[in-house]
Amino acid sequence: MKRESRRMKRMGRSRRRKAPGMNLTSLMDVFTILVFFLLTNTSSNEALDPPKVITLPDSVVESKPRETVTLMVTHDEVLIESRPVLTIEELLGSEESVVQVIREAMEAELGKAISVAVAETADAPEGAVQEGDAGLIEEVPPEVNILADRTVPFHLLKKVMSSCTSAGYTRISLAVVQKASQS
Repeated sequence: MKRESRRMKRMGRSRRRKAPGMNLTSLMDVFTILVFFLLTNTSSNEALDPPKVITLPDSVVESKPRETVTLMVTHDEVLIESRPVLTIEELLGSEESVVQVIREAMEAELGKAISVAVAETADAPEGAVQEGDAGLIEEVPPEVNILADRTVPFHLLKKVMSSCTSAGYTRISLAVVQKASQS
């Protein structure tokens, strides 16, 4: 009789040890998917990302830049939509205020700028467009965003902006690094 009680005790101990535990494998899979999702979606930014060769000046800005034609002025060259157009030496050597090469390249991108401006006007609230604006689509001003390194002299930027204006771009935005507002 004494043997059976020992045997019963051993069986009771073995049953307690085999209590089911929590399986963490599926929980870790869920957390891995969540981390991957967060990492990929936090990189989608609405602001323009300047290339590494351009250091933008700091400023307090009110609104985010819109997707338009992008003109970049680096230490070495002028790029329109990431295509090299002119070197800085050629721009420095130019005596005229409107650089013809930049003007022609900007005129080639005019269709994109107008289509973006028309799309933004179509997305505007109904109260923003008034009844007297019948020719609004034809009068939408094309816009260009200029990303220039902070070391580029202003007289070069003035030539670039004059070239854009003569190509028909009436809205020119200079990209800056946003700082906290000083309120």
